[in-house]
Amino acid sequence: MKILVTGAKGFLGKNLIAELKARKITDIFEYDIDSSEEELVKACKEAEFVFHLAGVNRPKETSEFMEGNFGFTNTLLKLLKKYNNKAPIMISSSIQAELDNLYGISKKAGEDLMFEYGEANDVEVLVYRFQNIFGKWSRPNYNSAVATFCYNISRGLDIMISDPMVVVNLVYIDDVVKELINALKGNPTREASFCKVTTSYQVTLAELTKIIYSFKEENTKLLVPDLKNGFVKKLYATYLSFLPKEAFSYNLKMNVDNRGSFTEFLKTDDKGQVSVNISKPGIVKGNHWHHTKCEKFLVVAGCGVIRFREIHSSEVIEIYVSGDVLEVVNIMPGYTHNIENLGDSDLVTIMWASEAFDPNNPDTYFLEV
Repeated sequence: MKILVTGAKGFLGKNLIAELKARKITDIFEYDIDSSEEELVKACKEAEFVFHLAGVNRPKETSEFMEGNFGFTNTLLKLLKKYNNKAPIMISSSIQAELDNLYGISKKAGEDLMFEYGEANDVEVLVYRFQNIFGKWSRPNYNSAVATFCYNISRGLDIMISDPMVVVNLVYIDDVVKELINALKGNPTREASFCKVTTSYQVTLAELTKIIYSFKEENTKLLVPDLKNGFVKKLYATYLSFLPKEAFSYNLKMNVDNRGSFTEFLKTDDKGQVSVNISKPGIVKGNHWHHTKCEKFLVVAGCGVIRFREIHSSEVIEIYVSGDVLEVVNIMPGYTHNIENLGDSDLVTIMWASEAFDPNNPDTYFLEV
């Protein structure tokens, strides 16, 4: 199938085209403001489906609203009609088409033109009134407040909010693209005369910025957000896409002594924490037990032995471990345990604990195995 995408270099266009190409759909006419008239004519002759995503959000002159959101739509439809192209056409509109502002009026005009074209020429038209779209490759101070907040907060810049209790309606870029792929396959989600993205989110600006600021604290608190919350998961991915290059990595606090080191890596509120333990040759670490805390050890380099003893028993259980064979070892409550490096190189162990370490309630009691 030959596909025309207008606004190809925009936020939605880049994401859609990336997904189309990932699906091995490569016969794409990518049209944008710097494309030639000849390219548009060729696309309008040959396209078998049209994604009309081009538009103007924040022009320098208010007259550009109608020029960009109505004028170009008119040009596009005239060309399709001229070459008798009956390809289905999707247009990216906005919920603001319901409002009496210059942007909304221009979007509504584009919608009306599209409906008239479809009826007059027996062409399927798909009009999507999108809510605020957020996600990777969006532009701060242009596409959405989410883009601006993520950009500024990730760089330590101030943000401005006139009313923190304003509720914003949001849709995620991947959900939008998924819906557009469904439309391409002939299965759009319709609601009366319009089409829609089924998954959306409503959040106050206060809550939105609170969540984004919590991502900023990850480097110091090591906390991973609540990724079972779909909105938080998508917002976190968006935030990371805005990180400046100098923030792509960050150092961890290594607790180093003559035995090796112990470094906390990740923490969660409900799924414990992950740490990295390095033991020098001949070193024994541990010799303690827990009431409730449980752990999993995974040796990824070196070789050693993990020993257990139920605290009321004299029987010692030994499990030999090596980075050559990745094996998860459960550390059970009520068993004192240790790990000894039997090799001549560092023993590196990934350690998961069922709760983040709390110095006020460590649940850790010294006892030799």
